[in-house]
Amino acid sequence: MLLGLVRGTVVASKRSDELEGARYLLVEVCTTGGEGTGSFIIVLDVLGAGEGEMVLVSQGSSARQTAVSKNRAVDAITVGIVDRVYESDGVAYRK
Repeated sequence: MLLGLVRGTVVASKRSDELEGARYLLVEVCTTGGEGTGSFIIVLDVLGAGEGEMVLVSQGSSARQTAVSKNRAVDAITVGIVDRVYESDGVAYRK
């Protein structure tokens, strides 16, 4: 699983995923403190995450094990919107 920051949306008028009304996000992989790494992925959003929010992203075969994505061409999916990240020395990120 990855932590990422929602940087925008991706619109594709032609898709092969067979997911009616699917919403895709442009997500920048980030540190536990919410700093972007410069690495981006496209993620199927099933939670309604907004721009600037930190999300938990599941990738690969795990991304295809939800009710929405089962047996679909999905490589990354939002599985959580992060409120806080705690590390040994305290709060690393707060929404």
